Amino acid sequence: VQLQASGGGLVQAGDSLRLSCTMSGRTFSGYAMGWFRQAPGREREFVAAIAWTGGSDTYGDSVKGRFSISRDNAKNTAYLQMNSLKPEDTAVYYCAAKRGSGPPDRPQSYFYWGQGTLVTVSS
Repeated sequence: VQLQASGGGLVQAGDSLRLSCTMSGRTFSGYAMGWFRQAPGREREFVAAIAWTGGSDTYGDSVKGRFSISRDNAKNTAYLQMNSLKPEDTAVYYCAAKRGSGPPDRPQSYFYWGQGTLVTVSS
C-alpha cells in the first residue's frame, strides 16, 4: 500500500490550502482515513479523520471550524481543506489509513502512512 500526500506549500495567514492523499495497492473504500501533523520539536497531532463511508468525520480542537476532511472513493483520494490558516498550523502533514475500531485520533490506530507534505504559514 502506498499513500501519496500532496498539496502543501507556503501560504500567508488567512489563506486556504487543500491537501490530497491518494491510495494505491488496496481497496481505498475499505479504510478510514486520517490526517495528522507534526511541527518541529512537537509530538504528532491529530487533525481530522473520516470513516470509510464518508459519513462520519472528527477533528482536532485546534482546527475545528477551519478544516474539513472529505474523500472520493472513486478516485482513491482523501482531502483536507484548510481555511483561515494560522502560523501555528505550520507543520508536516501526514495522511494515514486504518481499518478496525481503533480511536481515529490516535496515531497507533493507523497502519499505513504517507510521506508527509509540508505546510508553512507565514504571518
